Amino acid sequence: MNHRFYAVLLFACIGALGFRTTATAQEPTAYAVADASTGYLLDSRRPNKKVQIASLTKIATALVVLDWIELSKRDQNTLVAIPPGALAFDPANALGFQPGDQISIRDLMYAMLIQSNNLAAYTLADYVGRDLQRGFQSDGKPVELFVAQMNALARKLKMENTKFLNPIGIDSMEKPYSTARDLVLLSMEAMSRSSFRFIVSQRERRITIRSVAGQSERALTNTNQLLGSHAIDGVKTGQSARAGECVVISAAKSPEAVQNPDGSFTVTPRRLIVVVLGSENRFNDAMQLLNNGWNLYDEWAAQGRPLPK
Repeated sequence: MNHRFYAVLLFACIGALGFRTTATAQEPTAYAVADASTGYLLDSRRPNKKVQIASLTKIATALVVLDWIELSKRDQNTLVAIPPGALAFDPANALGFQPGDQISIRDLMYAMLIQSNNLAAYTLADYVGRDLQRGFQSDGKPVELFVAQMNALARKLKMENTKFLNPIGIDSMEKPYSTARDLVLLSMEAMSRSSFRFIVSQRERRITIRSVAGQSERALTNTNQLLGSHAIDGVKTGQSARAGECVVISAAKSPEAVQNPDGSFTVTPRRLIVVVLGSENRFNDAMQLLNNGWNLYDEWAAQGRPLPK
């Protein structure tokens, strides 16, 4: 590769609106509900507060990989080997990957986004980073080069309060951060890609692993428990001791078609992005915010969908 990879509204009373029903329940640290077409925030709490986001980081990891695939014309069936030392980033190793095992780029993407597998994320970052080494003629470490592209992507999307430090979202020794507002922007971009939308919409998937012992399959189950309900078709979960429970969901309704005086029609997509950070019950919080978000969306649409000047 000889080209550059990258050129580079708070509620007055939450209880009255039904966000929480028990006195002991805690609100998420931050959240945002936004129109996916414009990014307009229909509802938010601390949308610009910098916090850890755990595996929501992998949304950015996936976008960098997808952009690299497009620019390098790489076949997603290309087999990639789990690199030595990768197990250090996921000691639990739920899928039983071993260094030297070969998995396709496509299946690594599924493992990373559906089951939030850390080894898959690290393997993709290392593989793409090595290609970037050759393209940039750089002696930088592959994963560090990859993370630099994640931060270049953040700048391109005007994610002004985000810093990625690894492709996984690990925050035990270092503190990468983002905000609910920035994650709206990231998720809008991600859900605009048909390939990303398809992956995160899958409840289950089987992937193939090739090792010295032969070929085997692993079953993946999507960590997003809300997937498929209330038209929710994505996006990603995350959780760590520092980040708490996190989730981004996306849901769409049928587009709105309005006939113009000349007989033509104006079609407006209707999709919401909900970001929940630092929650004690992310799925419950996300559902309540989504339900109320559609009410707020209808009110905003009835006013002509005004945007801040």
